[in-house]
Amino acid sequence: MMDVMEFFQHSAGKWRSKRTTHHLAFRRSEMGESEIEVKALDAKDPEIIALCESHQVDPSLAVGGCCVTWAASMGWDQEGENHEGKTVFALVPDPEKPHSGQLLRDRGYAEIVSVAGQYHMDNDGGLVLITDYDIMSSVERFWFPSPNVRVRSSTVKRMGGFSTATFCTETRVVDEANGDGGTNSAAYVDPKSIVSPLGW
Repeated sequence: MMDVMEFFQHSAGKWRSKRTTHHLAFRRSEMGESEIEVKALDAKDPEIIALCESHQVDPSLAVGGCCVTWAASMGWDQEGENHEGKTVFALVPDPEKPHSGQLLRDRGYAEIVSVAGQYHMDNDGGLVLITDYDIMSSVERFWFPSPNVRVRSSTVKRMGGFSTATFCTETRVVDEANGDGGTNSAAYVDPKSIVSPLGW
């Protein structure tokens, strides 16, 4: 089983994401797409050190993390809506349970605030992130069906019950030199070849 930093390193690169979000209260679904770039950061990276210090965590306890940037569009977008952003993650392992620990973020998944959550690698090699906010909580799971396909599921639970459930298929963008002088082209795995385990 890979450890969590190896998981982040394997996630490094550019990805195309296809997303379905189920708004449970409205019994409606929304489709979306995004371009994602992941950069693995080592423990001495200034962004990791600064994030740890902002959470009052000793930076020497972190093993590294990653920086994620994205640009997205959703089916219900209004004119002028912007879904671009950046967030930094720092990993602080539990010394007694190396496959789990604290995950620090400068921007949360369900709320745009700095937040600390928990992570663990499950028995199937998936990365699970659990984050509690003031009025809601989120659970995210990431896993690799193949080296160039990453799958992500998430649920957000507000006070009173679940509000959204999301499933994403992310395909790695691979730069390949073709035969006409080295022009880069994007090659990726067709998302239609991946079937959601939830039947969506």
